[in-house]
Amino acid sequence: MENLISLWQSTGIYNFSIGQAFMMLVGFLLLYLAIKKNFEPLLLLPIGFGAILSNIPIAGIAEEGGLLYYLYFGIKLGLFPLLIFMGVGAMTDFGPMLANPKTLLLGAAAQFGIFAALLGALALNAIPGLEFSLKDAAAIGIIGGADGPTAIYVASKMAPDLLGAIAVAAYSYMALVPLIQPPIMRALTTEAERKIEMQQLRHVSKTEKMIFPLMLLVLSILLLPSATPLVGAFAFGNLINTCGVVDRLSQTAQNELINIVTIFLGLSVGSKLSAEAFLQVKTLGILALGAIAFAIGTASGVMMAKLMNRFSDTPINPLIGAAGVSAVPMAARVANKIGLESNPHNFLLMHAMGPNVAGVIGSAVAAGVLLSLIK
Repeated sequence: MENLISLWQSTGIYNFSIGQAFMMLVGFLLLYLAIKKNFEPLLLLPIGFGAILSNIPIAGIAEEGGLLYYLYFGIKLGLFPLLIFMGVGAMTDFGPMLANPKTLLLGAAAQFGIFAALLGALALNAIPGLEFSLKDAAAIGIIGGADGPTAIYVASKMAPDLLGAIAVAAYSYMALVPLIQPPIMRALTTEAERKIEMQQLRHVSKTEKMIFPLMLLVLSILLLPSATPLVGAFAFGNLINTCGVVDRLSQTAQNELINIVTIFLGLSVGSKLSAEAFLQVKTLGILALGAIAFAIGTASGVMMAKLMNRFSDTPINPLIGAAGVSAVPMAARVANKIGLESNPHNFLLMHAMGPNVAGVIGSAVAAGVLLSLIK
């Protein structure tokens, strides 16, 4: 009889808490969004599965001695986000941005959401039960850049206890770009503005493409050393792709390396979605701030494009300003889609890739500024 009781007490059914069951449902929801809705599946799938594993009672997969506990060191040490940035750099084409350097301003403007969310997090301290330090607010603010690896990197340095909520918010809103951005874009632009056709981009030489990442790295070293880990990994990945002499390294960074790290990073983030760590009032505040920050970033990019169009000799379609957030290339595709709805001959994809790539640089620079100023 005692053996039966002991066996019963060792089952998951006996040891389940309501919180664990709820978080496992959240994990299954992320799997559904990844598989059925195709929302950022490369990350939502491993994050969702990691959330399920970390909430299995007794198993201790996310506790010391468990697989996810050791995988998390890649995030804690800031290794996984940097390797992801290297792979993203190898897959990035700076050509559209170099062909139209003005799009750098659009990428910069879209980062306004980061600082709006930072101030919003500090303002939430007025609500009983919510208490965010300046470091917490800075880590939450990066969600506004819609750049998952940067958000994880900053959170691991400034607010490791909030990493799970910040990572889920960042990647969830990245995945929901096709749902969140279009209403904002339509509300801030007229039909005539959405119909604007932009001039064909000039050809960008291989030499220009090789010089730019090196120039970016040097500027980062001289002006903002705290951003150099992110910018350096990004620049290195881009250089091995554009130089054309190390194709094997470039292909590895674009495929095997980034795929392996993505699996580890997703499972590691999921390990922080345990019931005791995630089910807090702070989490709701972070999710709300992330949505607001992303909306502000989108709106800021569009409004900057409208302003630039007033003073530009060549027409600028304001829709490409929404691509200034760092969700590459999804935000650029959304801008192209909305443009085609108003004008079937309006192909904005390559034009939108300029601010989209600039947004990646902008979010890394914003992260460097926050890491430098907030100790």
